[in-house]
Amino acid sequence: MAVKNKFKLFALVGIAFCVVSLLVHLLLADYSAGDIIQYRPTADKIYQHGKKFRYRKLWGSIQSLESLQPFANPRKAYPVPGKQNGFIYAKIYGGFDHVKSSICDLVAVSKLLNATLVIPEIQDGIHSKGVSSKFKSFSYVYNEEQFIAALSNDLVIVKRLPNDLRLERKRNKYPTFPIRYLAPPSFYINEILPKLKQSKAIGLLITDGGCLESILPPDMEEYQRLRCRVAFHALQFRPEIQALGNLMVERLRASGRPYLAFHPGLARDTLAFHGCAELFQDVHTELIQYRRKQMIKRSIVHGNLSIDSASQKRKGLCPLLPEEVGLLLRAMGYPPDTIIYLAGAEMFGGQRVLVPLRALYTNLVDRTSLCSKTELSKLLGPESPLPSNLPMPIPQKSKKQLIEEWNKAGPRPRPLPPPPARPFYQYEKEGWYGWIAESDIEPDPSAIDLRLQTHRLIWNALDYYVSVEADVFFPGFHNDGSGWPDFSSLVIGHRLYQMASSRTYRPDRKTLATLLDSIRDNLYHPKHNWTLLVREHLNNSLGVNGLIMEAQMSKPRSFLSHPLPECSCRASKTSEVQKLVKGPNGEILFGGEERCPEWMVRGLNLVLSESGNSKDEGDEIPEDEIDLESEQDVGDGSRPELTRPIEQDEEIDPDD
Repeated sequence: MAVKNKFKLFALVGIAFCVVSLLVHLLLADYSAGDIIQYRPTADKIYQHGKKFRYRKLWGSIQSLESLQPFANPRKAYPVPGKQNGFIYAKIYGGFDHVKSSICDLVAVSKLLNATLVIPEIQDGIHSKGVSSKFKSFSYVYNEEQFIAALSNDLVIVKRLPNDLRLERKRNKYPTFPIRYLAPPSFYINEILPKLKQSKAIGLLITDGGCLESILPPDMEEYQRLRCRVAFHALQFRPEIQALGNLMVERLRASGRPYLAFHPGLARDTLAFHGCAELFQDVHTELIQYRRKQMIKRSIVHGNLSIDSASQKRKGLCPLLPEEVGLLLRAMGYPPDTIIYLAGAEMFGGQRVLVPLRALYTNLVDRTSLCSKTELSKLLGPESPLPSNLPMPIPQKSKKQLIEEWNKAGPRPRPLPPPPARPFYQYEKEGWYGWIAESDIEPDPSAIDLRLQTHRLIWNALDYYVSVEADVFFPGFHNDGSGWPDFSSLVIGHRLYQMASSRTYRPDRKTLATLLDSIRDNLYHPKHNWTLLVREHLNNSLGVNGLIMEAQMSKPRSFLSHPLPECSCRASKTSEVQKLVKGPNGEILFGGEERCPEWMVRGLNLVLSESGNSKDEGDEIPEDEIDLESEQDVGDGSRPELTRPIEQDEEIDPDD
């Protein structure tokens, strides 16, 4: 009995000791909680709906570029159209990018030769059958009346040749010249002008996306401004395309939120030119290699058929994959519900390559999800039906024929016939890649393929319009080094001219490839310092550093991708010191803009004063928010935490 009482006593003492210990621990935890900093989500992770919470760090304009304004008017004595030397008519081959760039060069050449320009023929869908007869070649995409009226002070433009010259053209009595890419002005003065004066009309064939060199001598800067007037004022899409483009922009902003436009740049020709076949798998690799083999035969590519795609990507010659772009945007702080518009009528690899990006950003939309089939079909106009390419069914044999074949067969017993080959279903044959399942030689484009090539002009026009109006633009592939115009570079140049301070990323793919390779084995759990390095690079690409890089890399190949300083002016104060940056050969990379005229400065000041008076308190950024805008134009690497090796940093928690 005494032993049981002792056990009870020990048990009670133990329980009491545990209770006291628990109370002491709770008191200590409560006492020390005052020094713990509670986690609070930043603006990178929470996006408030409405205009007044558009944080500058993600959506705002670039302050260092706000003084740059579009101004492409003539600055010097500019001759009006006088006596003409003759007529120039042209055929332009290629896609949307080639057509837009070639038209701008063609107008400058016509002005240089003092010739009357006949509205060029766009030959993207050559001999395509059944395209709507409602629109002619040029008017299929652009507004002819706007094109003629906007350039009436620069040169004479007519819709067609006079009747007598048209008959002579049909008899091939006028010389036709195939123009090589980036031809110098001296070529036209010495070679073309004498033939033009002699025959009164000549034809030009433009195939590579441009017929005049990008950087002209300083005394020809007025011709550069003429290119800007053509690209950004005269070349307006036809009213139906503009109306639907405006409607798409309204739908993207219907919730009061901004949107980001992304162009992957995954075109088959570009991938084949740079040898990026190994970035894809299965049939897509074979398709890229087949096209590269064709380019080698035509002397477009001077290199081996097999090339290390990983090495090409490290050099910055291959596009950023959509998955990589999604990781970069997340590193920048764009939340998962960001609205992203996917531009580009051609998407090599199909929807499969977009799966990782859709997992990162659920609000990924394109023209097909924003517009109904009826709205899109109205842009195409009435089209005649094409013959069906469905395979003809095997004719059925009658019972009598089957009995006759059975009686004529050989001796019995006979072995069973081999099973029939697996049939190719129609969905396997549709599209430009279906031939690879049946043949080793790519067939000639069918009537449907040619019609789709023509439709692609309109789809690219819509995407171009929406991308230029976007709050943010991110290119997956631009300035690729091939010399061909590309969609993203044209959008970047248009945004730079229209509003230089708009948030347009100009990433260096070589730098980003190095950063992505450093976390290749751990893409979705990068180290914190890696995120800071990505932010530093992309923020620098938004401002002056990005413009300097574009002036060195893009402008020598395409003036429209970087129309500075010829087509802009600076609306800064006279007391402000203008930063002038020159290249190794003395060329101006940044800062050579003239001062804007007084009427423009007064108008800008009036707009700024009105916007300042109407600013709401909610437009202000909280004081405790980190403003990365002050970092984006520095790029001097003075921040010590950005210079640490990535391996020495700790892993960041993706849920933080």
